Amino acid sequence: MTATALASKVGLTVAPCHRRLRELETSGVIRGYRADIDPAAIGLGFEAIVFVTLAKVERSIMSDFEERVAALPNIVEAQRLFGSPDYLLRVIAADLPAYQRFYDEQLTVLPAVERLTSTLVMKNLKSNAGPPV
Repeated sequence: MTATALASKVGLTVAPCHRRLRELETSGVIRGYRADIDPAAIGLGFEAIVFVTLAKVERSIMSDFEERVAALPNIVEAQRLFGSPDYLLRVIAADLPAYQRFYDEQLTVLPAVERLTSTLVMKNLKSNAGPPV
């Protein structure tokens, strides 16, 4: 949405709207802007949710694991969880064979992985919604 459209929607003129946007950006409330790309439109229509249990939960191991996960572009979301499993990863790939290669070559060699459990996504009902503001 353009700043002009936003200003109209919230009942401000453009200048105060710009000023408030800059304040939100500076304070870190707005972390950035990005294009919302449909993965299927670029050949990445296969999605899996992967639950990861680590063999050992130590700070250095978790740090190494998290750095390696952050560096893998096919992992588009990653959360550390309380309890078991330790992590939830959302992985996209071209198709099942591509996911299998990623699983075998990238996921299984992550540090201290004890167990990987994959669930294949049948249908995405809601994604990239953001917080309810």
